[in-house]
Amino acid sequence: MNKLIFGALSALTLTAGAALAEYPEKEIQGFIQWGAGGSTDTVMRSVTPHAEEALGGTIVMQNMTGGVGAIALNHVSGADADGYSLLMGAENPLLYKVMGLGDKDYSDFIPLILLARGTPLLVANNDAPFDDYQGFVDYVKANPGEIRIGATGPGGLPSVITAMMNEVEGDLDMIAVPYDGDGPALTAMQGGAVDVMPAVLGAAIEGVRAGNMKALAVFDVEAAAKLPDVPIVTSFNEGYNTFLPWGSFFGVFAPKDTPEDVVAKLSEAFATGAEHPDFLALMDDRGFKMMNISGDEAQAFLDKWQQGTTWLLNDAGLTKASPEEFGIARPGE
Repeated sequence: MNKLIFGALSALTLTAGAALAEYPEKEIQGFIQWGAGGSTDTVMRSVTPHAEEALGGTIVMQNMTGGVGAIALNHVSGADADGYSLLMGAENPLLYKVMGLGDKDYSDFIPLILLARGTPLLVANNDAPFDDYQGFVDYVKANPGEIRIGATGPGGLPSVITAMMNEVEGDLDMIAVPYDGDGPALTAMQGGAVDVMPAVLGAAIEGVRAGNMKALAVFDVEAAAKLPDVPIVTSFNEGYNTFLPWGSFFGVFAPKDTPEDVVAKLSEAFATGAEHPDFLALMDDRGFKMMNISGDEAQAFLDKWQQGTTWLLNDAGLTKASPEEFGIARPGE
């Protein structure tokens, strides 16, 4: 009888021990939406070692490319919601539905953390006949169809900022000149092939500092620390407050049914990792603005970003479907 009691107690002890096991019990898989060497890859591989240290676990990183990031998103969305499959992503999934790239987006996930975002900057060729943002707007309106603006394709930063300017200022009649990325477009602008170019601050800042191009405005609600003398666009037109802050961003996501305690541990670990001096230095060096937000604050940012961006692209005729079809309300409604 004593042996039976002892055996039962031992079984209960083992069961209780298993129930109380601390997450993580095994390796966590982190799936990066983009290829090796890109911005998302660099950001995620820089912050994750510091998050691992805070978490007390191992996160195995792997690049899963394809479908403008949709392959990785669909893979993690279909994985068990147990905290062992994470999506290391950027902003692109918020456009999948309206651009006809997929039927899932971040509404199928919990934002564990939004790490940092890029800041858009409008720059111009040094010989352009204007020196600030208001001068640019006035010139375009007085000379329709004359100014050439660099572009990188639907959904890219230049297309969104151009659509934003048209929405806030009224249609600005410019000639869009397409390039394969902001690097070639900025090079072309310095050579005089285009007059203006919306670009992320990190890509344009060295050209501005070297005097190879002039900065007209920072598309943000506060000044950029690296270019404090360049005015923010809201100082010219408060209508931009509807859409800003805006920019490409980087975040870590888990399937939406992941347990709350696991979400809390992961969010805390990545928040700690994001404060590591090495990571902060990398973000500063690349011109990214730290966010380090999670929970309701992160979700509010994602919702505003998706609302503003999808409707801007829709009104510019660049989407495959209306945001309304997916329950995405127009900003202000």
